[in-house]
Amino acid sequence: MEALVLTGKKQLEIKDIEKPEVKPNEVLIHTAFAGVCGTDHALYAGEPGSADAVPPIVLGHENSGVVKEVGSAVTNLKVGDRVSVDPNIYCGQCKFCHTNRPELCENLSAVGVTRDGGFEEYFTAPAEVVYPIPDNVDLKSAAIVEPISCAIHGMKLLKPSPYQKALVIGDGFMGELFVQILQAYGIHQVDLAGIVDEKLKMNKELFGVKNTFNTKNGDKIPASEYDVVIEAVGMPQTQEAAVESAARGGQVLMFGVGGPDAKFEMNTYEIFQKELTIQGSFINPNAFEDSLALLSSGKLNIKPLMSHELTLAQVDDFVNGKLGVVSKAVVKVGGEEA
Repeated sequence: MEALVLTGKKQLEIKDIEKPEVKPNEVLIHTAFAGVCGTDHALYAGEPGSADAVPPIVLGHENSGVVKEVGSAVTNLKVGDRVSVDPNIYCGQCKFCHTNRPELCENLSAVGVTRDGGFEEYFTAPAEVVYPIPDNVDLKSAAIVEPISCAIHGMKLLKPSPYQKALVIGDGFMGELFVQILQAYGIHQVDLAGIVDEKLKMNKELFGVKNTFNTKNGDKIPASEYDVVIEAVGMPQTQEAAVESAARGGQVLMFGVGGPDAKFEMNTYEIFQKELTIQGSFINPNAFEDSLALLSSGKLNIKPLMSHELTLAQVDDFVNGKLGVVSKAVVKVGGEEA
């Protein structure tokens, strides 16, 4: 079968490899679509993701497809099921798993990171992380459930209320997802700061954003204004801006992934005086059902955010930056007929 294999740092190769064998607790999935995200960029560059990816490995941790074979111990899935896959596999034995913090699992493994993922025609996954999708959710959209679930986990760490005002910093795909998710959770006003006029305009016209700020053009984000601030960039200057824009009693979610050695400055008196909550967010425990429900309900409109549909052969150009501005790229591996 055809697979896109990470063979070394910044080395991707199309290879013909054997179809994987199914273990008793696993299912074999014919890949339909696989999303490409910032983690894939990092793994391609030899940087860590949720865990280390050791070449040769098939990336692709945002996946949808159709079940083609089930292991002898699998009872919750059947051949023909249309599914989406939560890539993260927890050990269930460490102190974090035992204390209901599985995202911090000391032995975390992941489809498309530590084991072969969706950038191949067929892949396997433990049945426990495979979710049937509702009939009204197409397979292309289902490939995006994983990033939605990461945002939902971030929301679960916060305490949003309808009266609050929210700011999202970052007009990339995750920032744009948060715009819609904040509104789905009942936040009455959501503002967006970014650097691309076209994206800011689209989010205002299509997704109900009230105010936009293009910081690249010199727009100033109001200080001490927002009850909830989502930082979805991961750069020191945007992290500092997130803290500065938070109102008294505000909550700041540091969602953007910064460099392993990156640091930013905070005014410690401001943290004290405003009584701020600054919260990190890592991966997506127990968030797939909510994500699928939001997609099925129509409260999330993700199609306008999916800017590129690629083939496996085009992924290398994408991670090398040759495709220009991309909101969200999805690889068509088998397509709807999978």
